[in-house]
Amino acid sequence: MGTVYLTGAGPGDIDLLTIKALRIIKKADVIVYDRLANPEILKEAKEGCEFIYVGKADSHHTLPQEEINEVLYRCALKYDVVVRLKGGDPLVFGRGGEEGIYLRKRGIKFEFIPGITSAIAVPEYAGIPVTHRGVTVSFRVVTGHESKNKDHSQIPWENYKTDDTIIFLMGLHRLDKIAAKLIEIGKPKDYPVAVISKGTTPEEKTVIGTLETIWEKAKDLPTPALIVVGEVVRLREQLNWFEREH
Repeated sequence: MGTVYLTGAGPGDIDLLTIKALRIIKKADVIVYDRLANPEILKEAKEGCEFIYVGKADSHHTLPQEEINEVLYRCALKYDVVVRLKGGDPLVFGRGGEEGIYLRKRGIKFEFIPGITSAIAVPEYAGIPVTHRGVTVSFRVVTGHESKNKDHSQIPWENYKTDDTIIFLMGLHRLDKIAAKLIEIGKPKDYPVAVISKGTTPEEKTVIGTLETIWEKAKDLPTPALIVVGEVVRLREQLNWFEREH
């Protein structure tokens, strides 16, 4: 019986993969990987390593989460080293906790290998610090995806009235609703917003707007995309470095 390593692949740039993650990937007998994990990482695996794709996109899942859990379990029965490779960090909206609980209940050993989360790295590559002295002292990371089975919002919008920086992951398809809701709770219509598409990769593109204009400006950007709301967005004009070099 093997060990399952719930491993963060980082935000996209393969150079942001951690040393520990790379070390276990090179030892893997099988890698179960997501859509957001840079496929170049798979080239680091040893010869003979099996690859199983279980990627998810909005409204289209290769496998539902329950079946992914079972894949990990069966792989652990067959292989010594199982790598579950997830974009970003496995516990930042990555459902790594659910997978760990499932494995624990079935007597399978697992470990978490943290990854650099896109919530911080993607804005940073776009020249937007999530905190900045004199501008913001806090930031909040929020899922932009809400369950279709709930008749009320999972997001406690009223709590966001005083947030300095709000980062939405997986929210591009709901950008219009997010902007409208923030205006509804009292954010100014001209409050700055950035949408960053394919962050930390050569295809990175950033669109800047306000809560009132951002939907029309950014709605056609390709996913994955991340939304940053806050005064820190204004610092991009001085701190943008990655896109200027590419």
